[in-house]
Amino acid sequence: MSWIPFKIGQPKKQIVPKTVERDFEREYGKLQQLEDQTKKLQKDMKKSTDADLAMSKSAVKISSDLLANPLCEQEPSFLEMVTAFDTAMKRMDSFNQEKVNQIQKTVIEPLKKFSSVFPSLNAAVKRREQTLQDYKRLQSKVEKYEEKERTGPVLAKLHQAREELRPVKEDFEAKNKQLLEEMPKFYSSRIDYFKPSFESLLRAQVVYYTEMHKIFGDLTAQIDRPGLSDEQRERENDAKLSELRALSIVADD
Repeated sequence: MSWIPFKIGQPKKQIVPKTVERDFEREYGKLQQLEDQTKKLQKDMKKSTDADLAMSKSAVKISSDLLANPLCEQEPSFLEMVTAFDTAMKRMDSFNQEKVNQIQKTVIEPLKKFSSVFPSLNAAVKRREQTLQDYKRLQSKVEKYEEKERTGPVLAKLHQAREELRPVKEDFEAKNKQLLEEMPKFYSSRIDYFKPSFESLLRAQVVYYTEMHKIFGDLTAQIDRPGLSDEQRERENDAKLSELRALSIVADD
């Protein structure tokens, strides 16, 4: 959201009090920041869900590739372990897809709809600014005739300029009043609007990670060898690798 005022000559008379202009700029600045942050949040949420899906899909591919690997062909116990792993990854992917669908529906889509309101707001601000420039132009015109000698033709032109100014002034004041009343209301509405979305986001995460705890708990019970630490497993792998390196077919020339 950006706002670049039109450049024209300024009338001598202060037609909009500085306090009113400061209030307007403050409220509009808050909405500019809100729009930027809403768009950023929408983008970040999309990146997050895309990354979640890519993670679970990659895990399923790894488990599927392992099942198709010759490693599993002659070793029933290893095949059983990889099958359990594949089942767990597919369950994880299924729950992850449900979570992402819920986030898309209850968080990302509402963010998108909220962002769609800002173009109308920007247009209203631009209309107010255009009317202000017309107001200033006509006010300058009135001031020009007020400074001239009060001859018949000048008084006629002054009357005509004041008649032109009156509806534009009223139009600006109406637009300005409406925006000053409605911009704070719009800004305050963000909490009531987004609160259900983020409650849904938290629930989706809680449900997902609760299910992940169950899935990986079951997987651990199926494949874990009690009493072995990660350090012991690492030592076993190193010992097996040393045996492989001792074979003549992989010995250094």
